[in-house]
Amino acid sequence: MATRTVVPMTEQGERWTSEQVLALAPDDASRKAGSKLGTPGPWSGTGWGGQGAKEGAGALWGRCAGSGRTSYRAAVDLAGPAYTCSCPSRKFPCKHVLGLLLLWAGDAHEDGDGTAARVTRAEGAPDWAESWLAERRTRAAAAPAAPADPEPARRRTERRAARITAGAQELERRLADLLRGGLAAAEQTGYGLWEETAARMVDAQAPGLASRVRELGALPGSGPGWPVRLLEECALTHLLDQAWLAGDRLSAPLAATVRIRVGLTASPEGPVLRDRWQVLAQYDTADARLTTRRIWLYGHDGGHTALLLSYGAAGRAPQRALPVGTVLDAALRPYEGGGPRAELVEQFAAPSPTAGPPRGGPVGAALDAYGRALTDDPWLDAWPVTLTDVVPARAEYGWQLADAGIGRSGTSAIGTGNTDTRDIGTDPTATREAIPLTQAAQERAGLWRLIALSGGGPLTVFGEVGHQGFSPLAAWSPAAPAETVPLM
Repeated sequence: MATRTVVPMTEQGERWTSEQVLALAPDDASRKAGSKLGTPGPWSGTGWGGQGAKEGAGALWGRCAGSGRTSYRAAVDLAGPAYTCSCPSRKFPCKHVLGLLLLWAGDAHEDGDGTAARVTRAEGAPDWAESWLAERRTRAAAAPAAPADPEPARRRTERRAARITAGAQELERRLADLLRGGLAAAEQTGYGLWEETAARMVDAQAPGLASRVRELGALPGSGPGWPVRLLEECALTHLLDQAWLAGDRLSAPLAATVRIRVGLTASPEGPVLRDRWQVLAQYDTADARLTTRRIWLYGHDGGHTALLLSYGAAGRAPQRALPVGTVLDAALRPYEGGGPRAELVEQFAAPSPTAGPPRGGPVGAALDAYGRALTDDPWLDAWPVTLTDVVPARAEYGWQLADAGIGRSGTSAIGTGNTDTRDIGTDPTATREAIPLTQAAQERAGLWRLIALSGGGPLTVFGEVGHQGFSPLAAWSPAAPAETVPLM
């Protein structure tokens, strides 16, 4: 049987905050259900194996009573982090895992008051939790598979490229027919024609082109001004078709970007970047086939911004979930032609408390960074930037983020790899600028969280900038710079 001791005071700082735990929830319903389970009542057999434990190191476990006769068994590998639960929920992490993490996170305050912890440290995990942890360690230590024969792979690549070329040529003919007949006809033909065209692109093994065609089909019903938007998107699709058909004349980085945009799978390449990666934001998007999770990281030593993508089947959350605001000592490998996208190669320690906001700059520097990124990827619709000393302000067209004023000193770095710096405190040509929030951002509850955090004063905001405006994802106030406030 496992023995228990009260958690030492020196280890309290390693616990996550409740806000970081709740940021892992896949949706609001899970967040509310997990909060209800973050009390000792339904839990038994809880324990925490810290970094010094011989077994179950960096793990958290417990049994939660449910409506049935058998309690659910939940466990967390804090070093991943990774989660498991015996409940039938398809959400990830489930409400039981969230409740267990909240119970553990709340112990930091209990210990500070001299009260006994509710999730105490144990020398060993129970058998069911240790079995899961051992399986994870075995998979991590498994030797990589031997490389496959490259010749069949080369022939498959050539056959697929030929199909995509045929698909791009067909799409060019259909776009020409659309313009020849007039854009007004697009509103009368209905969505069936677009869906049939998208299916042809799927047959051509070009899912990127199929996705763009489906977006084109939705524009005629998108309200006033749809012909302009349709013409713009048709132009970008035509540009992508032509770039694919002339791929042998493109530079290597641009050719890699075009391959990704038409739907070919990219692989991580280049040197590994080890850094103290801060988790800036995490959110999911979903369509009828797939749930995509986007996790933004910022390297405090190198100044790089990186994007981790993970996927789940329709209606199911992806497996990877990182607590927003924590810092990972980890190594990433970038994707060729994938912008800031990277792969997590190795994580060297469990997530630690945050290191404060990332370096940023004024609105103008953010727009400059987005403009430069467009020269490498003309189809880019979102680019990561950090705005410093900005305030939420109401304009006649909606909410915006505006520079707080001239005279605030500080050097800024925007985008990946410190691509731009400008000292706005000594630059006499610097002017106050503002950027509108996207319509989707203005409809989210995170907008009011941002306004409340600001209170009319300047703050630091991380988000994505694109041709539709700025989408804020996290914010930091000068009063509490170590606290990352999620806005999604």
